[in-house]
Amino acid sequence: MARECSVAAALTVVGEQWSLLILREVFLGVRRFDGIMETTGVSRTILTSRLRSLVAAGVLERIDYHEAGSRTRQEYRLTPAGRELQPVLTALMQWGDRYLVSPAGPPLTVFHADCGATVRATLRCEQGHVLPDTGHALNVRHNR
Repeated sequence: MARECSVAAALTVVGEQWSLLILREVFLGVRRFDGIMETTGVSRTILTSRLRSLVAAGVLERIDYHEAGSRTRQEYRLTPAGRELQPVLTALMQWGDRYLVSPAGPPLTVFHADCGATVRATLRCEQGHVLPDTGHALNVRHNR
């Protein structure tokens, strides 16, 4: 029998390449359909489908905007649930920067706006202890 797992459940929402790349762009401030399509290279059909799924899952919300002389359009913004995916994307970027980076180095770096320090995803327990990336300090409790 397959293990019941929150990772598997989360992957039904964001476990597809285009969904993660769409979220990356929205985190980077690209909120309009054409901009997301251009920066990701995704086809119009797939982008429409993925945006619909991310909105239905409560990760993104559609907001109307209107520019003078044109029809009303929508842009996409992160919901609170979507914003909570930032550490996931940061961790994926960090891993890619470490193991898959080109000789030219990482294509971008995330900095803390207030102090300028590089941002890193870390594991931290509720007591504030930072855990090593190796996972050796973790234990798992099955709740069901």
